[in-house]
Amino acid sequence: MANGTIIVHGLTLSYFTGKLEAWLRARGIPYRFEEMDTRAFRRAGRATGVMQMPQVEMPDGSWVTDTTAIMADFETRFPGPALSPRDPATRFASLLLEDYGDEWLWRPALHYRWSFAEDMTLMSAQIARTMLRDVKLPFWLRRQIILRRQRRVYLSEDGVVKETIPQIEALYLDTLDAMETILARRPFLMGERPVEADFGFFGSMFRHFSSDPTPAAIMRARAPHVLLWVARLWAVRPGEIEAAELPAAIPADLAPLLARAASDYLPYLVANEAALARGDAKVRYTHDGVRWAVPVSPYRARCLAALRDGFAALDPAARANAAAVLGHGALILAGESVYDVENAAKPRPASRPVDRHWRGLAARGR
Repeated sequence: MANGTIIVHGLTLSYFTGKLEAWLRARGIPYRFEEMDTRAFRRAGRATGVMQMPQVEMPDGSWVTDTTAIMADFETRFPGPALSPRDPATRFASLLLEDYGDEWLWRPALHYRWSFAEDMTLMSAQIARTMLRDVKLPFWLRRQIILRRQRRVYLSEDGVVKETIPQIEALYLDTLDAMETILARRPFLMGERPVEADFGFFGSMFRHFSSDPTPAAIMRARAPHVLLWVARLWAVRPGEIEAAELPAAIPADLAPLLARAASDYLPYLVANEAALARGDAKVRYTHDGVRWAVPVSPYRARCLAALRDGFAALDPAARANAAAVLGHGALILAGESVYDVENAAKPRPASRPVDRHWRGLAARGR
């Protein structure tokens, strides 16, 4: 690796690679991007213990992964304008929205990419030319391998079926509407300077929804200020924001996004935690009359544990401020409410997950 250079290994169409690159650019942290092929992907996976992207190679030869953990670490390790609110309740809301954007917009992002003919044709060809460029097979066969694999893993195996698609697409549209209202008033989600919440939503909005043909057409027609925000966040540099104030309170117009996180995402996290604790392979639950069955995620159990820890660490006044905008979600974060998962013999008390797959790993893997 180059002396003193951070190297970001990923793909130019990767959700979390785009998120991390935007954060590094906003902080003014120099880095070099290297597009992964399958050999590089395996090499990075051996270094971190997690097969995912992006993976970051540090100047001292060490490796780190998980965009949320990297951002939190680099926030204090490198100079540059702070991208995290100082007010405790506001910072917690920002971190919750980052997690929500990372994990809950994932399914609609992958649905639009792999369910629609124009999108899947374009993106399977791009991955065949980049990630699979070192695979010694004809291009058409590499493309078919990617297409079949992605549609199986991210659609049929991840709960994207005829019955759930209306909720998946409604999530994208409702998110666009809420963000459009906010971003028509100010440059970033919480104020004049971007924070964790912006980058949590950016990964999907940049590398999927504003890039893939089908959701991009919807964004252009329905949410032009969101499209402008995508370009603004990718283009912003430290000198443009260092004079801007960090948000000192939770903006009232974030209520629709926070309410969605509290009503949809947090109950799912509790259901996932309970299913993991029982050793189930699937999380089975019903939301707004629709039955869902999705793979259990050890990582998302860690997300819930981190959110609970963050909520518990707030002083009483800050916790009350956060609870005022989270409603029932505050009870979940306090461990006082458990989502009733299908097929559970009886309600279980909230508990910390035992993460068999991620034990011993310092990084999250996003």
